[in-house]
Amino acid sequence: MVIDAVLAKVFGTKHERDIRAIQPLVFQVNEWEPKLRALSDDALRSKTAEFKARLDRMLGEGRSQQESLDELLPEAFAVVREASVRTLGIRPFDVQIIGGIVLHQGKIAEMKTGEGKTLAAALAVYLNALTGRGVHVVTVNDYLARRDAEWMGQVYRFLGLSVGCIQQDMDNAERQVAYGSDITYGQNNEFGFDYLRDNMKYRLEDMVQRGHHFA
Repeated sequence: MVIDAVLAKVFGTKHERDIRAIQPLVFQVNEWEPKLRALSDDALRSKTAEFKARLDRMLGEGRSQQESLDELLPEAFAVVREASVRTLGIRPFDVQIIGGIVLHQGKIAEMKTGEGKTLAAALAVYLNALTGRGVHVVTVNDYLARRDAEWMGQVYRFLGLSVGCIQQDMDNAERQVAYGSDITYGQNNEFGFDYLRDNMKYRLEDMVQRGHHFA
């Protein structure tokens, strides 16, 4: 225990080391801010198509999807930040940028009340939605799913992405449309039971989900 305490004092805790490793990415995101602020709405919106083209090119060169998205991350996060300012009047802070990076890396981000979890998630959601394979945003109830889809949907739609929301009373056709969106919000039970129901169907065209890429 004493040795652990000494090591933590010298090198920092695991959490502190992780944050230090992420900090250079936060600096890169911030460096993009003045350049993007100078763009028109149309020019900012066109960044989504540009990112998709760059992603396709990198994948065509044999680079992994993770590596390619990591390269896009600083500029893509900065684009979401600027879009949030223009649509919601809210500028994501560095702590939210850090949270978004952690989520993109497939880790768990523990954030305190008021630190902006919804907006932090939107950063990682946008980046991973650029693949065109769909992103699921899981909430604990229908109300939160609908609220967040409407709220963050302003940012996503501004940037040219489609947003769907799964609700308990939806029929099969409505669910297919929602799951066909670039980004799909819904409560955990709906995602889980839709997956189970899909596995009981005999025809592919009757299934509602289209794979599980990023959530």
